[in-house]
Amino acid sequence: MKLIVFGVILWCSLFGNYSWAQKVDTTKVYNIDEVIVSAKRVQKEVIPVQAMEGPVLQRLTVHSVADALRYFSGVQIKDYGGIGGLKTVNIRAMGTQHVGVFYDGIELGNAQNGTVDLGRFSLDNMEAISLYNGQRSAIFQSAKDFGSAGSIYMTSRTPRFTDGKKYNAKVTFKTGSFGVANPSVLFEHRLGEHVSGAFSSEYMYTTGKYKFSYKKKNGYDTTEVRKNGDVRALRAEYGVFGRMNDGEWKAKAYFYDSERGYPGASVREEPGKFKHQDRQWDSNFFLQGSFLRHFSGYSLQMNAKYAYDYLHYLSDPRLDVSTMYVNNHFRQHEIYVSSANMFAILPFWNVDVSVDFQWNKLNADLVDFVYPTRYTTLGAVATALHFDRFKFQASVLGTFVHERTKVANGAADDMQEYTPTVVMAWQPFRVADFNVRTFYKRVFRMPTLNDLYYTFIGNINLEPEYTNQYNVGATYNRNFDKGVLQGLDVQVDAYYNEVSDKIIAMPTSNQFRWTMVNLGEVEIRGVDVAVQSNWRFCQHWLLDARVNYTYQKAQDFTKKEGTYYGDQIPYIPWHSGSLILNGTYKSWFLNYSFIYTGKRYEASANIPENRAKEWYTSDFSLSKNFSWRKTAIRLTAEVNNIFNQQYEVVQCYPMPGTNVKFIINIEI
Repeated sequence: MKLIVFGVILWCSLFGNYSWAQKVDTTKVYNIDEVIVSAKRVQKEVIPVQAMEGPVLQRLTVHSVADALRYFSGVQIKDYGGIGGLKTVNIRAMGTQHVGVFYDGIELGNAQNGTVDLGRFSLDNMEAISLYNGQRSAIFQSAKDFGSAGSIYMTSRTPRFTDGKKYNAKVTFKTGSFGVANPSVLFEHRLGEHVSGAFSSEYMYTTGKYKFSYKKKNGYDTTEVRKNGDVRALRAEYGVFGRMNDGEWKAKAYFYDSERGYPGASVREEPGKFKHQDRQWDSNFFLQGSFLRHFSGYSLQMNAKYAYDYLHYLSDPRLDVSTMYVNNHFRQHEIYVSSANMFAILPFWNVDVSVDFQWNKLNADLVDFVYPTRYTTLGAVATALHFDRFKFQASVLGTFVHERTKVANGAADDMQEYTPTVVMAWQPFRVADFNVRTFYKRVFRMPTLNDLYYTFIGNINLEPEYTNQYNVGATYNRNFDKGVLQGLDVQVDAYYNEVSDKIIAMPTSNQFRWTMVNLGEVEIRGVDVAVQSNWRFCQHWLLDARVNYTYQKAQDFTKKEGTYYGDQIPYIPWHSGSLILNGTYKSWFLNYSFIYTGKRYEASANIPENRAKEWYTSDFSLSKNFSWRKTAIRLTAEVNNIFNQQYEVVQCYPMPGTNVKFIINIEI
């Protein structure tokens, strides 16, 4: 006990100005009237975080979460086929399965292959998107939040009513190139003094046809039309939001249904033979709820979820002789419950204990399928110390996995792992808003059910992945009272990641069959830079600028005698970056966005034949706001890929050239 007291006194003296009398008792909770803040929120996080919210999302020339994430540093988006293709995200070259995707605070799961298709989440009802490297800064969270190498948090819109209104309504319609017809509706209404509801729905149709250029073998450049890229998708959500003394609760029902064609790889040598008649049907449904309550010195957060996912994939050689016959149906069930408990030990010291349980079951009509069931228990203990100029967090996550199959001796061995995290942040100067931060995290990733049990491909002896993350960085934030420059926010982080037994999934003859390649040892070194600034040139001329840059060196060090030893791993560029400019003049809004992806390789061997071309895109949009009585109208025109750049995010999957979109948005 004497040692603890001595440590507290030492920290207080080092990081100074801590007075017991001056501090407010953080265990007390005070109720105040609701206040809507419209100013820019400066991110002062212990963990590296990038965020887009509110007007920035509305003005960006993108309409899915996957497209918006391209503007974050350290992120690679794999896009298979443009309009209707699968879209997955990779953070700091560690792999898609290391990314946790959370929707309104609860993780979106996919025990089958570990990936979440971010293309099916629209920005129409999205309030904010945040990306964390490591984990969220707050320790008051579920055990699952501690388990990913990187996390994406999507926050849907919470109903807010002004001037005594009892409802809000928004209708949007988008159309443009590729036969796009994309109506959506949002309706929010009061159910009581402290309860409100929100319904959001969207339908999207596109032919998916667009021209692209390619080079014939021993021939010349020619132009073809990307076919079988049509998409029909319906999304519907309904949420209920409640407030209470010292807490809140919310519940949501989500439904998504789609049918789409997969154009496949453009590997034909003769024009007109890009048939690819593969089809996929998806149905996703989940019910989730959360409860949050603050007591004196104690806070409780509970989450629960049930999810059902159906997938049907068809590849018919009678329609395309280049493919093999695949007609598979997959059904996933998931039940998830979580309890997070935070204790305020002292005004500057909090402790959190979280326990999660998850049940997954996968059914499929594959030959000799073993029908696996996975039971996962996670327990996390975390602590946080907060002083005026120093913050410290530490956590330990325990993961316990047990699996069963209908086939005797067909299940993988039980797994039990403990993974720690340590986070520190320090403000060395009192005047300037300059902070230094660092963290270490170890991550354990269990192989997916496809990795272990996919017929003829799965291997129950497959080793899990282990990742060690090291990060050191600095942030600088400053607001200016005079001059053109109004605000500046700079983040710089250098990182080093070690991945053992890294598993790479590569597409083969069709988009649903993958070959699992274990690279063994991978080392990733990189630097992320993010700069945001706000400018005011006169009373009505405003400009927001956002610049991101990433350098990554991700090398395979599996075997010294190996052919690819020291080579850059596939699809990871050395240099990449983005630029977003948002200009405002009265009711006019102008947006320009630029993305650059530099030199990279499409296979493990870093030879000229495997080198992928650098590519860049420029997008432009112009919006105008109108007001008629109590109705707000917004008209937008977009031109994407202005310079008609011909490029491929994934080899042989060409992306669209120049395309346009028109949007009308009506709010009541």
